[in-house]
Amino acid sequence: MHLPMKSSALLGLACLALTSCSWLGLKKKSPIPQAPSAPTLVGRIASIPADHRFVLIQSYGKWNVTTGDILISRGPDARTANLLATGEVLGQFAAADVQSGTFEVGDAVLLPPPVSKKSPTHPPKYQKIHHLPKPSKNPDLWKSLKINEMKAFWENIGKN
Repeated sequence: MHLPMKSSALLGLACLALTSCSWLGLKKKSPIPQAPSAPTLVGRIASIPADHRFVLIQSYGKWNVTTGDILISRGPDARTANLLATGEVLGQFAAADVQSGTFEVGDAVLLPPPVSKKSPTHPPKYQKIHHLPKPSKNPDLWKSLKINEMKAFWENIGKN
C-alpha cells in the first residue's frame, strides 16, 4: 500500500516535529527534592554495652546517616540523648557514640533536619552603630556633638 507523496511528506514532518520538541527540553522537569523540615526516624536503640559509651542502632531501611551526624534518641518518658554517628555499619546495625542524655533499649533514633547556612536562625540582636568623626581641636564642638548624639539616642528610645 503506497501513500501519496503529500501524505507521506506530511507524516514525516509530523514525526519530526514531535521528536524535535523533546530535544528542546520542553518536557516537564522533575522537582528537586527538598530537605526534610522535621526530624527523620532512622531506627531504634537495639543494644547498649555495659559501659554506656556507645549504642547499637537497628536501622529502619537503608542507613543514610553520614559519619559525624548528630542523632537524637527519644524515649516514651521524655528521655532524650544526643548521639554521634561513628560510621561503623554492619548490616542493619550502626554504632553511635553517646554525647549526653539518658536512653534505653527501644528508644527511637531521629536524624534532625540539616541547618541551612544561607539564612541565620535568629535575627541579629544588635544594630550597627555609626561612629562620629574624630574630635577636632575645638573641644566645645566635640562636646556639642556628644550632647546632640545623646539627645538623639534618648529620643529614639522613647519612640520604641
